Amino acid sequence: MDYESHSWIWDGMYYYPHVFGGIMLTAALLGLSTSYLGGTVPSLPYFLPGFGIFHKKRRGKKPVRVYMDGCFDLMHYGHANALRQAKALGDELVVGVVSDEQIIANKGPPVLSMEERLALVSGLKWVDEVIADAPYEITEEFMNQLFNKHKIDYIIHGDDPCLLPDGTDAYALAKKAGRYKQIKRTEGVSSTDIVGRILSAFKVVKSPKSSDMDKLDSKNSTSCEGSQPKHCHAHFLPTSRRIVQFSNCKAPGPNSRVVYIDGAFDLFHAGHVEILKTARQQGDFLLVGIYSDQTVSELRGAQFPLMNLHERSLSVLACRYVDEVIMGAPWEVTNDLDICIPGHCLSLKDIIICPKERKVCKHSVYIPLHPYLFQMPFICSFCVMLTKKNVFGHKK
Repeated sequence: MDYESHSWIWDGMYYYPHVFGGIMLTAALLGLSTSYLGGTVPSLPYFLPGFGIFHKKRRGKKPVRVYMDGCFDLMHYGHANALRQAKALGDELVVGVVSDEQIIANKGPPVLSMEERLALVSGLKWVDEVIADAPYEITEEFMNQLFNKHKIDYIIHGDDPCLLPDGTDAYALAKKAGRYKQIKRTEGVSSTDIVGRILSAFKVVKSPKSSDMDKLDSKNSTSCEGSQPKHCHAHFLPTSRRIVQFSNCKAPGPNSRVVYIDGAFDLFHAGHVEILKTARQQGDFLLVGIYSDQTVSELRGAQFPLMNLHERSLSVLACRYVDEVIMGAPWEVTNDLDICIPGHCLSLKDIIICPKERKVCKHSVYIPLHPYLFQMPFICSFCVMLTKKNVFGHKK
């Protein structure tokens, strides 16, 4: 706790100890008499208004601002969990998104553009500010900028090493300055792992002559038998604690207008953020239905989904526009189906959003949205994009 400075008092006590001793004795007698006279004797501050050495400063506590950076390419729930942990170490979280040029120089070309990565990071519920085109290395110049311009108190990073091409630590200066804090890395997922899943799924539809792809596939894919990547996800074991950490833990109010939207939300991307933002603007509470793995496989093919139900649910829950999710939601919403959450069942005043070709119940409202918002990254077009960007040698 900070206290106001009154150096003249300390100087007086040093040079005139008898005078100040008398003042303290008088104060003690006044305090004693006040307890017997019912408070009719004025207190010491009345006689000495400047005697405020023990008065606390009347100002609010300064918020602790923390900074965390990253590439956030092919963003997944591991990235979201890292930012959640970083936010828990302070009051305000500032996130730096590394520039395309810096990623190319240190790791290889990114899959997603800066615009897409910014949209994904900005859409997370724990992020307060975003710095675009952040450097990969915490240099002295950038560190001073963080401390002075952005008022950052601590720089955060995971417990996995972050090395530059020359083998030095990218966060060495922050550690030396004593302004570095570390969080635990989320096991079971990485951008490299996701690229491996994509390549495993691509094996089903790729040309037999693609010998180069075979080599890259064996290098990047996760270890599993068969050609269905959904069986490669067993290393992710969700817990109720992790789901609670991502959840808002709140129910809609008695007069809230609930908006319901459903989908696969596989490989959560910038288009998903935009459609959820638009949906949330239609009411007071956004409920998102997420299809089961079996439903997605039946609709899109045996190689889907690339992310299992629990992984997709965490990615959706991390979005700042989402209030609650239904895991394993049905594909068809009919009049016979009641969608209920604690304290609320969908009624005539609520909204259900879906593409026009879907069968829905009488409560549905079609909201005109940009066609891009309904596009999912189907494996054919997605792998073409990967090929063009040469990310098959993708590093962590």
